[in-house]
Amino acid sequence: MVNKGISICRKEKIKFVLAVGGGSVIDSAKAIALGTPYDGNVWDFFDGKSKPSEVLGIGVVLTIPAAGSESSDVSVITNEEGLIKKGYHNPLIRPKFAILNPEHTYTLPVFQSAAGSADIMAHVMERYFTHTEHVDLTSRLCEATLKTVISNTPIILDNPKNYDARAEIMWASTIAHNGLLGTGREEDWGSHKIGHELSALYGTTHGASLSIVFPAWMKYVYKKNIPIFSQFANRVFNIDPNFYKPGDTALEGISELIKFFRSIGLPTTLKELDISDNKFEEMAEKCTATGPKGNFIKMHKEDVINILNLAK
Repeated sequence: MVNKGISICRKEKIKFVLAVGGGSVIDSAKAIALGTPYDGNVWDFFDGKSKPSEVLGIGVVLTIPAAGSESSDVSVITNEEGLIKKGYHNPLIRPKFAILNPEHTYTLPVFQSAAGSADIMAHVMERYFTHTEHVDLTSRLCEATLKTVISNTPIILDNPKNYDARAEIMWASTIAHNGLLGTGREEDWGSHKIGHELSALYGTTHGASLSIVFPAWMKYVYKKNIPIFSQFANRVFNIDPNFYKPGDTALEGISELIKFFRSIGLPTTLKELDISDNKFEEMAEKCTATGPKGNFIKMHKEDVINILNLAK
């Protein structure tokens, strides 16, 4: 689709791309904007072989709050040759404008609305779980965003035309991925890398892949920094740390996250999507092909396999 868009833009001498849709549409528009003025293959950017000197302008009319691509400097696309899903970051591809009208989200299917909320939460949590100290302000902003999504998602699933709840979710999507919540923090993004492999191989909706992978990742790594996982449990899910040992408080927080995802109709295990373990090796190999992923821990191939096993 990206290559087709590039061909049209070159033929018609188009200078500006308007993305009307959600993350996949916006990310495709960004890739088209990257590739049109470039002499080579647009995948060169995603492979790290080239950097852009110019791009087309990009605007957005958002129709699903989820990926946050309307305010981010990243494009994630899948190369059908080899089923490889990769992201590319560059400030040149941040949209010039984004129109956020909650009414445009009224007709979203229930599942996509729920998956969008999981995507938003994952963007926040990729920034929240960090070893960086003395970042309480952004921790509180992350927690507020998570609590906003948790409280408003059931409302929009029950009443899709609740403007106020839709507006809260839409604004959370933008805040979650415009860079603000990661200010001064070392971010992780390991769960996203694994989730991309699920989407590339099985076509799994991104938010659904994250509702499965993120809790498994949390179970695998929480002992590396029990205080921040206990803080998450206490501040996001109101778990009283005085009732549990710190490690148990952390596990209670993970359990509550899983319960929330299930309550809004999302899968939390690979079994629910009929995904077996026969491609774990392949996914882990692709995920770590260019080196270990993540910062909270450096995930090597074996770590990815272990996390996928926890997600079964």
